[in-house]
Amino acid sequence: MSSIIQLLPDHVANQIAAGEVVQRPASVVKELLENAVDAKATDIKLVIKDAGKSLVQVIDNGIGMNITDARLCFERHATSKIRQAEDLFDLHTKGFRGEALASIAAIAHVEMKTKQEQDELGTHIVIEGSKFVSQEPSVLPKGTSFAVKNLFFNIPARRNFLKSDTIELRHIIDEFHRVALAHPNIYFTMIHNGSEAYNLPQSNYRQRIVNVFSAKTNEKLVPVQEETDILKIQGFVGKPEFAKKNRSEQFFFVNDRFIKSGYLHHAVMAAFEGLLKDNAQPSYFLYLDVPPNTIDINIHPTKTEIKFDDEHALYAILRSSIKHSLGQFNVAPVLDFDRDPNLDTPYQYQNKTAEYPTIQVDRSFNPFADDSGDNDLMKQKSTKSYSSTLSYKKQDVGANWESLYVGLKQDTEEIGGFSFENEEVTASLFDEKEEEEQTTKRTYQIHKKYIVSPIKSGMVILDQNRAHQRVLYEQFLTNMTVKQASSQQLLFPLQLQFSPNEMKLITELQMSLENTGFVFESFESDAVHISGVPVNTSESEVSMVLEQLISDLQDGIPESSFCQNDTIAKSMAKSLAVRTGTYLTEKEQENLLNNLFACKEPNVSPFLKPTFITMSVDDLDKKFSV
Repeated sequence: MSSIIQLLPDHVANQIAAGEVVQRPASVVKELLENAVDAKATDIKLVIKDAGKSLVQVIDNGIGMNITDARLCFERHATSKIRQAEDLFDLHTKGFRGEALASIAAIAHVEMKTKQEQDELGTHIVIEGSKFVSQEPSVLPKGTSFAVKNLFFNIPARRNFLKSDTIELRHIIDEFHRVALAHPNIYFTMIHNGSEAYNLPQSNYRQRIVNVFSAKTNEKLVPVQEETDILKIQGFVGKPEFAKKNRSEQFFFVNDRFIKSGYLHHAVMAAFEGLLKDNAQPSYFLYLDVPPNTIDINIHPTKTEIKFDDEHALYAILRSSIKHSLGQFNVAPVLDFDRDPNLDTPYQYQNKTAEYPTIQVDRSFNPFADDSGDNDLMKQKSTKSYSSTLSYKKQDVGANWESLYVGLKQDTEEIGGFSFENEEVTASLFDEKEEEEQTTKRTYQIHKKYIVSPIKSGMVILDQNRAHQRVLYEQFLTNMTVKQASSQQLLFPLQLQFSPNEMKLITELQMSLENTGFVFESFESDAVHISGVPVNTSESEVSMVLEQLISDLQDGIPESSFCQNDTIAKSMAKSLAVRTGTYLTEKEQENLLNNLFACKEPNVSPFLKPTFITMSVDDLDKKFSV
């Protein structure tokens, strides 16, 4: 009987390993950029075509490889980073498994050019699907150029699983950001389809963050710095007022390696407790340095999760450091019982000299003088200013108090030369029938969340947030379909700052947003100017609407126009719908009720949740039949 278990051929084993290492073009970008950093490069260029599906090329000026290393680097488990198992707990480099290049070469057309500084000639190698096509000496500059073409050319099923170019490019940009932010001392350039997307010169951490996102980011950052025996922290957190709906600007770096940690993220959120709005996410760029022997980075295939020896201590130090920075820069309120804020000198009065009050005395004033004599002159002075305005007609009033009301019921009365008509209100503002209707309420609001209205069979109970979502959703969808949305013009154009990646998304959605009522005046590299907004949308809500839309479209813009309009309408309806806890007048309650039942699908919200329920009289009777 023949044996069942057999050794896999190398090309099959490499393709299986590629399934762990290479999931999409962004995985190739990550591996090649980290190899360039490990090669001590000071200038790294990333070239992308068709979101990495046609070409991913990384060019660096690192130390390069000799002819032997150039051929050996494509073998499985061939690495220069470790020599023995103990080295796994003393890592100072990015990659260490030795599977990346072998896995990439198994599923793509690879072309590598490399040369060391002391060599006269470099090495040019071409590999297609793990098969060496050619290897020859070549005249090359110092460093390494690694080009990966036609990814997944021999695995069409894997290629079909790739998303649209927009989504794949966003994943590539995310990987580029993670490496670029961790190494501000390296010059990074990114080119996509022939146009330069990023140009990041050598700088410090703060300047690199500003260059990656936008110049407006600089005013949002609060520095964080702490050094202990087990942890050194430096970096920045965003001010609470600039918190976003998504987690696009949250970065942890441990020993210059990007990681994801829900535990450390919870420490940051605990430091911002009481300073953030509901569902808001703060920005942070935190660089942690810990001894390499206190972490294990070999617990996840992509190395984005690591294990700490003492997580509780790191949690406490990180939370207290951020709290201290927020208090130090007056972002968070400080309790000081020894200081009276009422004694603080206002800023505009700090350099002013004191002004002494002046006292004016009227020495001719005599409170005991009568209306004659020497006091006539004073009376003339005091009444001079009144003589030119109104002259009151004196009426003889007797001792009887009823005489005070004589003349009030006259049709006209002269006061100072002016004639006034006296009218007695004999009729009410509404007719008796209208008054009865006004006193009969048709809707009731319960806990500022539900609206109750009686119907023939019983009553209907609305969820005001979901009902308003349905109304707004159908309005926006109709406007985008008919392309006849109404806009309200702003007195002054509104300028909003966004990252380059977010600006690209807004530019792609410009036509659809204009169909909802937005009017865009101009676009910049990191800002957009808005001169008109949809009707019933306040100026303060515009930023919230666009941020929510960007958050909802993180996974990419739908390719079909209907799906795109549907996503935008849902996002805007969710942002602008009346919130739970908002008081509505009776007129607003009735309008919401009528508008809901005028919708095509009043039963559910845009997110398929019920908008109302009904209770019949029989149901109520059963409640009392116990």
